[in-house]
Amino acid sequence: MSLTVDQKALLESAIRDIPDFPKPGIIFKDITTLLNNAEAFSTLMTHLKTRYESYNLDFVAGIDARGFIFGAALAQMLGVGFVPIRKKGKLPSTTVSEKYSLEYGFDEVEVHMDAFGSDKGAKVLLIDDLIATGGTAKAAASLIEKVGAHCVEACFILGLEFLPGIDSLTELTPVYTVIGVD
Repeated sequence: MSLTVDQKALLESAIRDIPDFPKPGIIFKDITTLLNNAEAFSTLMTHLKTRYESYNLDFVAGIDARGFIFGAALAQMLGVGFVPIRKKGKLPSTTVSEKYSLEYGFDEVEVHMDAFGSDKGAKVLLIDDLIATGGTAKAAASLIEKVGAHCVEACFILGLEFLPGIDSLTELTPVYTVIGVD
């Protein structure tokens, strides 16, 4: 199922642009205005449910922190478990971590070793609000595979198509973006 022209326009109009945040020259895509717009949020989540209900997923994994919002809601709608992929040091049990490059340095994400249960090959959808350079998403997709599950697709509400993230992540898993930003 594709979004209609009207549905896409509704979602795009519900996302606020914040110029020069977090630094000059950046236009920040603020999804809080989509979240507090009941019609837009419902339209988005219904679209995602329709897209993924035939995937026979076992889990939805959301990337810290905005991926938790979309991921938990979608997991509930699909009747599957939700798994948080967190920044290093935030999970209480035994974890596996993956480093990724930042503009200046490195960061790390981690997941519980038993997050996807004992059955190897669990089918997992990875979700987050936005993909830009792809470092965090690539690390998260790699973690899913590291603990014995299978990342069947990575989904993003917004894809910054002028940055290399989508192409880079496609090396690991198929990528779906609801709204592409040129």
